[in-house]
Amino acid sequence: MSAVLTAPGAAPVAARGAPFRVMPGFRLSLGFTIFYLALIVLIPLSAIFLKTFTMTWEGFIAAVTSDRVMASYRLTFGASLIGAFINVIFGGIVAWVLVRHEFPGKRFVDALVDLPFALPTAVAGITLTALYSANGWFGQFIEGVLGIKVAFTPLGVVVALTFIGLPFVVRTVQPVLEDAERELEEAAASLGANAFQTFTRVVFPTILPSLMTGFALAFARATGEFGSVIFIAGNMPMVSEITPLFIITKLEQYDYAGATAIAVVMLVVSFLMLLGINLLQAWARGKSGK
Repeated sequence: MSAVLTAPGAAPVAARGAPFRVMPGFRLSLGFTIFYLALIVLIPLSAIFLKTFTMTWEGFIAAVTSDRVMASYRLTFGASLIGAFINVIFGGIVAWVLVRHEFPGKRFVDALVDLPFALPTAVAGITLTALYSANGWFGQFIEGVLGIKVAFTPLGVVVALTFIGLPFVVRTVQPVLEDAERELEEAAASLGANAFQTFTRVVFPTILPSLMTGFALAFARATGEFGSVIFIAGNMPMVSEITPLFIITKLEQYDYAGATAIAVVMLVVSFLMLLGINLLQAWARGKSGK
């Protein structure tokens, strides 16, 4: 064992060959990570389950399967899926344009993508309602000419959830496109592949995992959205009432167990869907060899 030599009054010097770490060691870092996650995530979620366990099984089933609750499930999860799918398509196009093309105002458009992140959800809801109402800038054309009513309908919910989910897809796909090797696209073109074949066989497999990640993030964000939806939805029971609003209604009625029971169902369904998407993402990465 080598000794550590120090001058009189000087600080000890690490023995030669001993690793020097700026950050704490693995055990300390892992302990802090577990403590932080437990404090922020696990304890609040466990409180929801513990409150739900105060109900009988029959009371739980009755609380989470009433006609009004089931209608809110269909609207919330259905609109979230539709909004996330729309963002996968058009968010991918936006990311492609921002990465592969130069045009005037590109930085402005790039900053505009993050607007749903920074804009308060209530402001977003009021703005969308003003735009898509019968006398709004968009609504007077869509409803007056096309006969399609957006505000205060399930379609308005889809519009709001699409609005708040766009940045998740763009910001997930954008760095992957920036790091993609364009030499592969040039090689495919030199071998006679057309633009469609190059995209489907070279570009799309590369960005597919990031598209799935963006879809999962947009879906998860949409299922819990409240502020931007309640204004444009109209909140009509059995028609345009979302599940988060129904949970708030239960809380206002001091039915805490009923509110947590519905929250548990949303949590479990969202977790299972996100788990499935993550498994698909892992499969896509393994298939592409990354």
